[in-house]
Amino acid sequence: MDYKEMLKNARINLNGSCRVCKVCNGVVCAGEVPGMGGKGSGSSFIENFKSLEKVKINMRIIHNVSKPDTSFELFGRKMALPIFAAPVTGTTLNMGGGLTEKEYITSVVQGCIDAGIYAMVGDTAIDSFLMDNLEVLSNNSGNGIVFIKPWENDDIIRKIKLSEESGAFAVGVDIDACGLVTLSMHGKNVVPKSIEEIKELKASTKLPFILKGIMTVEDAIMAVEAGVDAIVVSNHGGRVLDCTPGVADVLPKIAEAVKGKVTILADGGVRTGVDILKMIGLGADAVLIGRPFVTASFGGGKDGVKAYVNKVKSELESTMILTGCKTIKDIDSKVIYK
Repeated sequence: MDYKEMLKNARINLNGSCRVCKVCNGVVCAGEVPGMGGKGSGSSFIENFKSLEKVKINMRIIHNVSKPDTSFELFGRKMALPIFAAPVTGTTLNMGGGLTEKEYITSVVQGCIDAGIYAMVGDTAIDSFLMDNLEVLSNNSGNGIVFIKPWENDDIIRKIKLSEESGAFAVGVDIDACGLVTLSMHGKNVVPKSIEEIKELKASTKLPFILKGIMTVEDAIMAVEAGVDAIVVSNHGGRVLDCTPGVADVLPKIAEAVKGKVTILADGGVRTGVDILKMIGLGADAVLIGRPFVTASFGGGKDGVKAYVNKVKSELESTMILTGCKTIKDIDSKVIYK
């Protein structure tokens, strides 16, 4: 699939909800929530991009790395590279309604599988969207991860059971969504969680449990205390709270505090293979990518999604060669210019 043609199609199909800018940095869409932008001034989305952009990497060319291995394993699943499609949900709420939820998420799930990675699917204000997502996962042998909004625990546990029935290989709660405008607009009650409540959610399932929305060392330490299997360092794409720092700014200290005690995923402003290497060099084990998968799905269906993954894989391979990293485990703080 021609990448430029895919972007052109996406610009049409997203009906103005996303302009498919040359640089997806949150400037043009600032304040557009609902929509694809960042909340308020949009600075949290913008800072995600800027904090990652300002990270520079060390070029190393005297070594024997010529064919790097980009593969990665999590929860017993081997992947072609260390990225997941982030759980972005709500075609009629945020994406212009040009595709149905099922059409959009089918492309994301299948395109990711074809490219050797996995999608995360989400929950939102419209209850049927989660059911659509779970049906698509079930139809694709459960090859994905389900994220549930921070409702009352009884409701979360009920949805975890539905996720298990779909065959999902992990579940999570994006606790940062307790500030999401699209939920409050629909009268949906979402709440922060205590350590004890998180322990209850973890104990309710035998699947690996992920907590998304960690932005401080203190929260990361409490997540470890609650026994979660993985955290996602994320400010929900800048969509829930204005004026937060960028993910790349807070990630190193969080990694310093909990690296090795829990799997660390990071989500915020990742667009390219270079960005993937930067996030891992800053302390993540793998990354989530959000908005570019929306563009890829709306612009080219599952072929567009596969084309995007192949693009960032090629970029990551090239970047690993030029930083002397043979495997993903070789990427560490030495690649970051200080």
